[in-house]
Amino acid sequence: MPVNAELAIIIDDMGNSLQEAHSLASIGVPVTFAIIPGLRHDREVAHYAAGQGIEIMIHMPMQSKEYPQRRLEANGLLLEQSDEELRSRMFDYLSTLPQAVGANNHMGSGFTENPDKMRVVLKILKDKGLFFVDSITTPKTTGLKVAAELKLAAARRDVFLDNEQKEEYIRGQLEQAVARARKNGHAIAICHPHPATISTLAKTLPELQAKGVKLVKITRLVTKQ
Repeated sequence: MPVNAELAIIIDDMGNSLQEAHSLASIGVPVTFAIIPGLRHDREVAHYAAGQGIEIMIHMPMQSKEYPQRRLEANGLLLEQSDEELRSRMFDYLSTLPQAVGANNHMGSGFTENPDKMRVVLKILKDKGLFFVDSITTPKTTGLKVAAELKLAAARRDVFLDNEQKEEYIRGQLEQAVARARKNGHAIAICHPHPATISTLAKTLPELQAKGVKLVKITRLVTKQ
């Protein structure tokens, strides 16, 4: 079957485990690691990924609407922080993960709705030549609007694959992502390094090419949009 659709898969919350990185790389298809700066093995996972030809992104921890009841990493971006503090934290992220080609938001249902704060963050990405993928954790996100204002290369998440950590559910979500890719020519799916997710991806991703779907690096899709 001819390839007529492209799908990029971003694995969020990377940086806790090298074993997760090894397992995902061993699938042998393009995936993207979104690493949370400050996690125990953030630099090691980034170095390993770079050696495997895997693109990495900065998974920027951002305030959710449930904060502080919902925990956020100590180095996260908060609405109460000054622009100077936000910039300082962003520069720390960039220093930790110099291999990054782009960034996306970790949580952030509160933060991404604020265009002024998003402008501070996205301008740094623009200045450093990185792109932004909006994870769309709230329908009221201003991420893509602000990115357009700044002329920052950006894209949006189409499907979350593993809100339920069951193989049947993940397969169903992956089918949705494939359907979106066929309809639009491309799609972006996001998942996490849960054991059920890694196991399901290992079984399903190598089959996709036969179904007319090409797995690609995230940079290919962001630059196409």
